[in-house]
Amino acid sequence: MEFLLYLALGACAGVLAGLFGVGGGIIIVPVLVFSFTLQGFDASILTHLAVGTSLATIIFTSINSVREHHSRGAVRWPIFAWMTLGILIGAGFGALTAEAISGPNLQKIIGVFALIIAVQLALDFKPKASRTVPGKVGLTVAGSIIGWASAIFGIGGGSLTVPFLTWRSVPMQQAVATSSACGLPIALASALSFMILGWHDPLLPAHSLGFVYLPALLGIALTSMVFARLGARLAHTLSPRLLKRLFAALLFCVGLSFLL
Repeated sequence: MEFLLYLALGACAGVLAGLFGVGGGIIIVPVLVFSFTLQGFDASILTHLAVGTSLATIIFTSINSVREHHSRGAVRWPIFAWMTLGILIGAGFGALTAEAISGPNLQKIIGVFALIIAVQLALDFKPKASRTVPGKVGLTVAGSIIGWASAIFGIGGGSLTVPFLTWRSVPMQQAVATSSACGLPIALASALSFMILGWHDPLLPAHSLGFVYLPALLGIALTSMVFARLGARLAHTLSPRLLKRLFAALLFCVGLSFLL
């Protein structure tokens, strides 16, 4: 039954990854927390396990999403390259930060973040394109901040990267596509860090590689890679306003459940 849940979760995450340029982690983490709680995993490590597993799944989500966006010539690769330099640094520090936070407190932090993203999506708030794309140093600094935050929340960074790029006058479709590309180094660096940090934790369940739970990773990866390409295609053909509002309502409920 749990594996069927992971398959369905992967399909949802894949569509979100392609459609909004997010890695799907903002929905994967809460569902994994609930699932791991029901399975009786230790409360002190299950949130870290959910975050680490989410980041590992984003590796697979990003690959197909990026391929679809690249085939349409939408990825700004020079921006990606310099942001990735910062992402690799920030993601490692983000994993260390998350590991130092207790499980219950980490859930509250993720809950607050979910509420913020829900409000942003519901109000369709987007920063106005008021500045140009920064230089190499600026992109590296931005990447390090986004990588740090993404590792803490278990996300691919799309909810942070897309607003940043649109603020810097990158067209929305290119911002989504470039954000999808940035999700790959975020996921790789962060997931590896969570594996290393949790490697010798005695409370981990069987079939774990550090703070990555392999059954959940497999189930989510199987469907997310297929549905990410579908989401990327929809991003180029459909207006996502209604989907954004429905997604915002879901995130609002998730955020409240983590805080109450």
